[in-house]
Amino acid sequence: MIKSKVRRLFLSLLCGVVSGLSAAAFLYLLNWATHYRENHMSVLWFLPVAGFCVSFLYLKFGRNVAAGNNIIIEEIQDPKKVVPIRMAPFILIGTVASHFFGASTGREGTAVQMGSSLTDQLTILFKLSTEERRALLAAAAGASFGAAIGAPAAGTVFGMEMISVGRFKIFALIESALASFVAYYLVLFLGVKHTVFPGIGSVDYGFNNFLYIIAAGALFGYAARFFTLSTRVFERSIGFLKYAPLKTFAVGILIVACFYLEGTFRFAGLGLETIQKSFADVQTFSVPLLKSVFTTLSVGSGFKGGEFIPLVFVGSSLGSALSIIFPMSIKVLAAVGFAAVFAGASNTPIACSLMAIELFGFSIAPFAFLACGVSYVCSGPLGIYQAQLRRHVEQV
Repeated sequence: MIKSKVRRLFLSLLCGVVSGLSAAAFLYLLNWATHYRENHMSVLWFLPVAGFCVSFLYLKFGRNVAAGNNIIIEEIQDPKKVVPIRMAPFILIGTVASHFFGASTGREGTAVQMGSSLTDQLTILFKLSTEERRALLAAAAGASFGAAIGAPAAGTVFGMEMISVGRFKIFALIESALASFVAYYLVLFLGVKHTVFPGIGSVDYGFNNFLYIIAAGALFGYAARFFTLSTRVFERSIGFLKYAPLKTFAVGILIVACFYLEGTFRFAGLGLETIQKSFADVQTFSVPLLKSVFTTLSVGSGFKGGEFIPLVFVGSSLGSALSIIFPMSIKVLAAVGFAAVFAGASNTPIACSLMAIELFGFSIAPFAFLACGVSYVCSGPLGIYQAQLRRHVEQV
């Protein structure tokens, strides 16, 4: 019994180290790529070529890892074979290249794939049982997510919550908690800084404000639904382009044309500056809409990086714009939107509520849980992770 517990803690610790190291390396390279692009905007012209190269790389050598996070989710649900180690370098190269040339994609999805695929190699080294493997994969997914955004409590829950819709089963709490906090503090120890978002200050818990949050939460949920459905429709609409590299190249040309037509270039890459501005300056409703469109074009055509930061962009800017309608603090609405849109799109309201608390303080807790819950309901069962089990399906 003692030997089993020691093994469990040791494997969880290793999972946290692997997830933290991979997240730190990725964040460092991504920060470099973003900084270079922002100071050399002419590289945007090469986005179509970069997209062609990334898609060609996956087509020729990475077909078995192209499904990304969905592979991780499927292996947690029903472990069958070790996730190929090539997933880590492929998604790292693909994401850094996508951001270097300005694709509107995220970063946390990449961290999850890197940490999970590398951690899963412990299956071979330590001859893990099926249950041990499920627990470590869930822990790695959550730890990598939390380490990338600076929210270890959210990371503790995320890996377990992401695998199904409508049913949350705690089966790897110890592994997830230990791995998530180890990964988070390892990233800090290595000197990689997380993005700091504005504080929200004092919060008015008046009855009317709870009604406004419910209404805003519904709108955040519909924004998440719009993004999910538009991305899937777009993927189907360009299905006539059978050769994947050509598809990414063609849409890359469209994205660059749209960047120059729009003129501000704030929808290229992560868009962290706009997210931060949303807490102080009222945004127009066109801002979240345009970010959603640019991300749909980028993700739907094959550029890598995931959807988390773009959806956070949509949520915070939409919350900012809603301050025109709802007489509430712009900071509170932006913070709630920050978490709620991704909660609806990913079907992870608990993890996203915890993330909001970690990033913005405990005072946001009542509004965060309420908005994320309402968004989750209004966004519908479909989400950005197609492999998630649905409510009517028995969870493994």
